Amino acid sequence: MTKAAADAASRMPKVDFSTFVLSLATAALYQLGVVPEAGSGEPVPADPLVARQTLETLEMLREKTQGNLSEDERKLIDSLLYDLRMRFIELTR
Repeated sequence: MTKAAADAASRMPKVDFSTFVLSLATAALYQLGVVPEAGSGEPVPADPLVARQTLETLEMLREKTQGNLSEDERKLIDSLLYDLRMRFIELTR
């Protein structure tokens, strides 16, 4: 690993459950066409099939971790799933 890569890796935030769930939720927002493209600011075309798969992944994580999450982690995943489901329904109407 180069020194620059090692320096960048040392500045990366620790990956915990909340960070992981937030990264999946961010991916779902891109897939739902909510988040604009980074460079141009143009809307990203929605891909409902891929967004559904990401939502199902989050739902699976919630099921598989049930009883093992802190109250904050449980609230986070529940609120993210609710918001993403509402956006998905709005998109696919």
